[in-house]
Amino acid sequence: MDKLRRALDFCIRHQTILGYSIVSLLTAASEHIFSIVVFKCPCNSANMLYGSVFLIVPAFILFLLGYMVDARMWRLMTGSCPSEKHCSCSPWGTCTRYCHVLVPVTARAAVAPLTWIAVALLGASFYECAASGSDIIKNLMCKDENCSKSLVKIPCNEKASGEALNEFPSLQAQSQMIGWFLIASITTVALISTCVSRCYSPVSYLQLKFWKIYSKKEQEVFEIKAKEHAAKLAEINTNCFFEAANPEPFQTPSNEDWRKISFLYTFNSQEQYYSMIHKYVNTNRGNSIIFGQGDQNPPVLGFVDETNASESGF
Repeated sequence: MDKLRRALDFCIRHQTILGYSIVSLLTAASEHIFSIVVFKCPCNSANMLYGSVFLIVPAFILFLLGYMVDARMWRLMTGSCPSEKHCSCSPWGTCTRYCHVLVPVTARAAVAPLTWIAVALLGASFYECAASGSDIIKNLMCKDENCSKSLVKIPCNEKASGEALNEFPSLQAQSQMIGWFLIASITTVALISTCVSRCYSPVSYLQLKFWKIYSKKEQEVFEIKAKEHAAKLAEINTNCFFEAANPEPFQTPSNEDWRKISFLYTFNSQEQYYSMIHKYVNTNRGNSIIFGQGDQNPPVLGFVDETNASESGF
């Protein structure tokens, strides 16, 4: 039992890394299945189009799916274009806030498509097919007509590779080198961006750790209380319907209350609030001028909105 608890604690502590790892493994497995079962290079003038479609289109679809399942994306979009304007925010401020949210959302959405492209390049099937039909590759590698004709046959005939490419690396070798370069570049950018976001963190390491614990606990309590409140309201309304009676007064948050706690979190160095609910209850139900203050959106605190919107809106 202790081992199971330790395993669960490990998964909870590293759920972000484990999540990205699972997504990457599933993407890699899907690419392998596609390259073996579905992909059949035509070995003619359509090589460029056929190979490029298999390399790029699935990655683009995975990129869109990454946006669709991101909870923070839908928290930002939901109610952002109402028929009535609820706030008088400047267009520049609104655009800045959208960018602050969309940059990390885009980075997370890019995990699966970049994994697809990297694994596909290491496998070399898609690139080999696309490159063999590319005019650029032909101009670089071929000096006569026979070479050009042999080039498009490379994906279907390994012997043609030796005939067409003499002093140049094979198309498979080119693909794998590009793949490793892409992986190295992604890893470097991820490390640098993580270091920069941590360096500019407005809170210390231990406070950040406490903040994450608080966010998870608040979300758990919120879900429990929301279910209890919804169950009570549903029971009252159902009983009144069947008993043909008028309902007794029942306190429930107004539309304005829900809207206020649904705002994206902004950090204020003068006040210490760990969430929008925390800020709401400590600013006279959001009626204090302090509630609207806070213009910092440090990337390291992006988990606040993610925790409070744990389910995707799609």
